[in-house]
Amino acid sequence: MADTMQRWTMNAIGREHLQLTNCAIPQPGPHQVRVKVNAVALNYRDKMVIEGAMPLELPLPFIPASDMAGIVDAIGSGSTRFHLGDRVISTFSPDWIDDKPNGDARNPPYRTLGGIEQGMLAEYVVVDENWLSVAPSTLDDAQASTLPCAGLTAWFALVERGHLRAGESVLVQGTGGVALFALQLAKAQGAQVFITSSSDEKLQRAKALGADYTINRLQSDWVEQIYALTQDRGIDHIIEIVGGTNLANSIQAVAIHGRISVIGVLEGFDITLPAGPLLLKSPTIQGIGVGHRRALEDLVRAVDANGIKPIIDQRYRFDQLPEALEHLDRGAFGKIVLVR
Repeated sequence: MADTMQRWTMNAIGREHLQLTNCAIPQPGPHQVRVKVNAVALNYRDKMVIEGAMPLELPLPFIPASDMAGIVDAIGSGSTRFHLGDRVISTFSPDWIDDKPNGDARNPPYRTLGGIEQGMLAEYVVVDENWLSVAPSTLDDAQASTLPCAGLTAWFALVERGHLRAGESVLVQGTGGVALFALQLAKAQGAQVFITSSSDEKLQRAKALGADYTINRLQSDWVEQIYALTQDRGIDHIIEIVGGTNLANSIQAVAIHGRISVIGVLEGFDITLPAGPLLLKSPTIQGIGVGHRRALEDLVRAVDANGIKPIIDQRYRFDQLPEALEHLDRGAFGKIVLVR
């Protein structure tokens, strides 16, 4: 094995500061493992971190991206969770194993890979053994790399926190990574799925994945469409991807005692909503900050058991990060993945 590796780093905020550099291959310390990275999935959140849209204190030089899949190729002393050759995926929030994450009301938790902690865009990474999960046996590395953030976010919203039951309705906004995971997981749970998008072509592809009803949000009032399709009942679970003023629309569309999972901030970090329907419908509005390792392990088992295949729009080579980010700018149907 060579003594050096490649990694993507940035010495300052901004996409123009990304550089593909060479460095020594790291060695694992006590209770650490080294992973040969085979695939890294990009998230919209990675774009925000790189461009400074999220006010984080990044350790410089900084390695972006949180989601990877690879193979354990070295083990530090005292490490017992994995063996050489095991296929693994990263966990989004280090050390959040189960229950509530560390933090308090003044300082909410946000210790994540590819934000605060170094990220995964390197040929080899060394991490604490607790920061990893076994990869699904039914997925290749590119597919498996999409689970830690997008897949787990959808799972945490609908299953872990949402307790989704067969026969309930789910509204998914858009056709990005979280949205298509939510569509597939909801169908696996026996739910009825509604999806909105501004693209008829993407809606047709979502229909092929199992969506029961599709709505082009540019061609009609999508809330009125929901009323018509549900005989005014509304939606049991809404995956709120847009944020901002769109949350007001989700409040109008949600069923009485329904649930809204606030996930995306495409319209910004400030949200607005009308108090009237909030008080009268009494829905649960939950913010979803991805999820813990135990839920990721549950998701891995569900993926293997149900034959769920993550949707990858395009795979790029490891050295094509700029092109992959440009694709992220345009919007993807599902996930964008860098592979080695």
